[in-house]
Amino acid sequence: MTESQAREEICRVGASLFARGYVHATAGNISVRLEDGGHLITPTDACLGALDPARLARLDADGRQTSGDRASKTISLHMRIYTAARRFDADTRCVIHTHSTHCVALSLDSPAHAAEELLPPLTPYFIMKVGHVPLIPYHRPGAPEAAEAVARSITRHGESGVPIRAVMLERLGPNVWHDTPAAAMATLEELEETARLWLLTRDRYPAPLDQPAIDELRASFGARW
Repeated sequence: MTESQAREEICRVGASLFARGYVHATAGNISVRLEDGGHLITPTDACLGALDPARLARLDADGRQTSGDRASKTISLHMRIYTAARRFDADTRCVIHTHSTHCVALSLDSPAHAAEELLPPLTPYFIMKVGHVPLIPYHRPGAPEAAEAVARSITRHGESGVPIRAVMLERLGPNVWHDTPAAAMATLEELEETARLWLLTRDRYPAPLDQPAIDELRASFGARW
């Protein structure tokens, strides 16, 4: 993907997420790692529904901004995600952060505070398309401690043989990553839909998929669980 194509794709995905309610107001951000090692990221306080390709923040391989509007304050988190995730999947080239309603709602719930993960393995497509989603304890937006915690979680899961594609920042929202903006958006959609299903059904105590079913998904589709 060329830089021009990446700019257009960030704006397309941002508009789609905004139109469908995955982001609101100026919440959320999208970044892409470019072939030269630099990055594009949505500007700070930008509405993802009204992005201008020419105004996206451009950073060089050392993280210095070289053009565009002022980069989102989450750029340090995105860069830590790229560094950590690319150890286990070199094709990691896009990170999306949203304040998706159902994911955030789950992180506000008191049982979630004692959990290490946002969701149990409820559906085959959650296991196949998303995988484990560690719950990262609350830090203020842009806090370096959050970036450190996310990087540690990515490393821990990758070294245990189950690389992750998402984390959940308590009270803020999910960060997901993949090889393209479209693939990252699909991961986010599956995560938010599973959170919605869990909120709708958990009072009935739905059982998660059992280990033989999970093993079958691993063997058949390479599921990361």
